[in-house]
Amino acid sequence: MSDTQLFEGAGDEEIRRPLMEKVIAISFIISVLGTVGLGVTYWVGGQPQVEGGFLFLALGGIGVGIVSWGKYLVPQGPYVQERHEMRSAPEDVDAMHASLSRGLGQVGRRKFLLRLLGGAVGVFGLINLFPFLRSLGPVPGKSLFVTNWKHGSELVTADGRTVLASDLEVGGVMTVFPKGFEGEPSNAIDQVILVRAADYDLVTRPGRETWGPEGYLAFSKVCTHAGCPVGLYQELTQQLLCPCHQSLFDVLTGATNVFGPAPRPLPQLPLYVGTDGVLRSQAGFDEPIGPGFWERGA
Repeated sequence: MSDTQLFEGAGDEEIRRPLMEKVIAISFIISVLGTVGLGVTYWVGGQPQVEGGFLFLALGGIGVGIVSWGKYLVPQGPYVQERHEMRSAPEDVDAMHASLSRGLGQVGRRKFLLRLLGGAVGVFGLINLFPFLRSLGPVPGKSLFVTNWKHGSELVTADGRTVLASDLEVGGVMTVFPKGFEGEPSNAIDQVILVRAADYDLVTRPGRETWGPEGYLAFSKVCTHAGCPVGLYQELTQQLLCPCHQSLFDVLTGATNVFGPAPRPLPQLPLYVGTDGVLRSQAGFDEPIGPGFWERGA
C-alpha cells in the first residue's frame, strides 16, 4: 500500500474531523460543568439524585471525549506498505507535504482539546477533595479559649434540670453544663464534671479560697492530653480518671495530673451557692480548656 493510498478518502476526513473536535470539546466542557455542579451540591448539603446526575455528566463527558478522540482523531491503522525503492515518487512527496500541512493546521486545535481534557480531569480531582475537607469540620478558631460559662451561670444536667447544693452526697459526681447551653451542638467544650469531695468548703490552691463551696469542685471534662472526656471518679483516692489514656487527676489539689500523659491539670470552674440553693459559676475558666496546643504555639 503506497502513501497515496493512505490518504484516500481524505475529503470525508476533512469534513468529519472538525466536527468531532467540536464534539470532544463540548464533552469536556460538559464534564467540567457537571463536576462543578457536583461540588456545589455536595458542599451545600447534598442531594443524592442530583449528585448522581452531576456525577454522570462529569464522568460521562470525560469518557465520551476520550473515546471520540481515540476513534476519530488518532490514526486507526494498521497500515501496511509494500517494499519499494528508497527514493519516493513525486506523487508520494506531494502527498506527504499535504499531510504535514493539514497536521500543522491541527496543532492549535489539539492543544485546545488537551487543555480542556486537563481541565476536566483536574477539576474532577479537585472536587474529590471536598469530602475530606468537609469531614474535618469547622475550624476551631478560639472556641477552646472561651466557653459559655460566665458569672452567674446556673449548673444544669444534660436534660436541663437545675443542680442544687443538696443534690449530691459526699463522693457523688455528675456532668453539668451552663444553663441554656445543655442542648447546644457546642456543649462538648462546656461540659464540666462536678464532684462533691467533702461537706465543707474546700481550697484546692492559693487564690481559690471560695471556689469549692460545701465541698463541691468543678473541672473541665475535656482532658488536657487529647481532649477525651474525663468521666470516671475514684472516691477512695479522690481522683478523676480519663479512661482513654489513663491520666489521673487529684481533685483536692486542683485536678493536678498525677499519672499518665496529660501535661497539665484540668481547668477548675469557680462555684458559689446562691441564696436559693442553686449552684452557679463565679466566672468562666481562667485558662483554655483541653489539650495544650496553645502552649506549644506560644
